[in-house]
Amino acid sequence: MMNKENYFLSCDWGTSSFRLRLVETNTLHVIAEERSGAGIAGTYQQWQQTLLPREEFFAAIINRQIDVLAGKTGMPLQDVRVALSGMASSSIGMIELPYKALPFRLSGADLSVHTFQRFIIISGVSNGRDVMRGEETKVSGCFTLLPDTDAEQWLLLPGTHPKHIVVHNKQAVRFQTFMTGEFFDLLSAHSILAASVGAEGSLDDSLAYFTEGVHAGWSGNLLHTAFMVRTNQVLKKMPAMHNRFYLSGLLIGAELKAVPANVAVYLVAGPQHMPLYTAACEVLGIKVAGGIDADEALVRGQREVVLRSF
Repeated sequence: MMNKENYFLSCDWGTSSFRLRLVETNTLHVIAEERSGAGIAGTYQQWQQTLLPREEFFAAIINRQIDVLAGKTGMPLQDVRVALSGMASSSIGMIELPYKALPFRLSGADLSVHTFQRFIIISGVSNGRDVMRGEETKVSGCFTLLPDTDAEQWLLLPGTHPKHIVVHNKQAVRFQTFMTGEFFDLLSAHSILAASVGAEGSLDDSLAYFTEGVHAGWSGNLLHTAFMVRTNQVLKKMPAMHNRFYLSGLLIGAELKAVPANVAVYLVAGPQHMPLYTAACEVLGIKVAGGIDADEALVRGQREVVLRSF
């Protein structure tokens, strides 16, 4: 007979995507996963057309995906605990939870949590001016992966809205949000620059142009240097594929202005962003003390909350 305590379900429910993983609790081995485009925003709109209780409607959506995982694995998952972080606790999520005020312990022991049936919903964090939902769980997942020190540690979490999170005395004490990824999408697809930016290519092939963009973003005025993406193409200075990396470097360079001199950073990222931020930090002389896989950090953080919640 399967021992449900040996497993948990990790749910990463974003605005436009859904990801569910069956995880072995002790080893963090991901046994199976299910992805779909059933994001929080669309699910919330569907719920508004019904008379069903909100939490029950969202639970039914997740349970259907759990049934798919059960079919894939041949394992009975009806009693396995489910950890949800990110948009699940937002105003359009399963339930809106208040933000936990800074600071919070790196272990995640004082994060705000709400339980419903077998679902464990983790709330976000606010510093009074800025907010995060989901990143706090990744930070908690870094607890055992960071050096045991009371010195400040600077965590960079790239993404659509990157976070820079400062850890001190095993607590997250400060953070900032940047719109790097969203600005890239807006400028490359919906601005005058769109015609000047080519399809995705290789960073290795475009490294010189990416480096040029990083320097320009770090040292220049972004409202001016962004227009150089167009002139690069109009004046035939840069092929469109390389121009894409120039724009990427430009925005990352502007973001990394916020990193103080002589501070070591830890990159908490996936395979898309890790090479870009590693290269940009090298260009700017920012010491990267280590890299942590963002998915692993999320699952680790969720596991700690699951173990404390029941």
